[in-house]
Amino acid sequence: MTTVSIIIPSRNEKYLKKTILSLLSNAKEQIEIIAVLDGYWMDSEDIVQDKRVNYIHYSEPRGMRNAINSAVKLSKGEYILKTDAHCMFSQGYDVGLKSRCNDNWIIVPRRYRLDPEKWEILHDGRPPIDYMYLDNELHGRIWDKYNNRELDYLMSSQGSCWFMKRSYFDELELMDEKHYGTFFGEFQEIGLKCWLSGGNVMVNKNVYYAHWHKPKDVGRGYSLNKEDGKKAEEYVKGWISKKMFDKQIYDFKWLIDKFKPVPTWE
Repeated sequence: MTTVSIIIPSRNEKYLKKTILSLLSNAKEQIEIIAVLDGYWMDSEDIVQDKRVNYIHYSEPRGMRNAINSAVKLSKGEYILKTDAHCMFSQGYDVGLKSRCNDNWIIVPRRYRLDPEKWEILHDGRPPIDYMYLDNELHGRIWDKYNNRELDYLMSSQGSCWFMKRSYFDELELMDEKHYGTFFGEFQEIGLKCWLSGGNVMVNKNVYYAHWHKPKDVGRGYSLNKEDGKKAEEYVKGWISKKMFDKQIYDFKWLIDKFKPVPTWE
């Protein structure tokens, strides 16, 4: 029986095969992988021939949110793990994430930086990324915090990897293409819907993934349309002053108070 469905939205991704092989080789239980080839096709030698891997192909790109939603609709697992197409995972990541995930929790693993050519953690002297916060423009920022708790509250995250029950994905009505557009504000939507409707966003430091932080000259697989991004950014900022979700029970100030002092917020 499939326990974890892994969703990979992908557009012209060079390291998708390596990501899939890492997920397959490091899983402990039954998983399925659904990779969405959004507006492109792969070379035949890059297609992983494994019964646990399925590909969705769109001849015309539809956007990251659409790709995630399409894959979730086809998924069979009790849990959903979404990851970018350029990530390496720790041994037993599926069991580790599942074992610490309650019904209304979202779990984010510890994040390292990936050297994609060597396919290993980049050792450049910087610590792993455990915490992020939302600044006063509601942009996610790395938070230089440290403690010994293996499982801890997390104000926000990057969006490159997150884990939750499939039923909770549906309850939070993710991913909202109408208001947030195709790409922008992925974890702003996820985290704010979760926290302000009574759920918890947590970091699990016993599980890690290594993510390729692309240099600016490489660009990204998914590009942000300026008009789409501007519309989404204005919608995200609405969370500060008004109710944005029909299941919302707390206002935004509650979240600031929970994590205070938060940089850039008085």
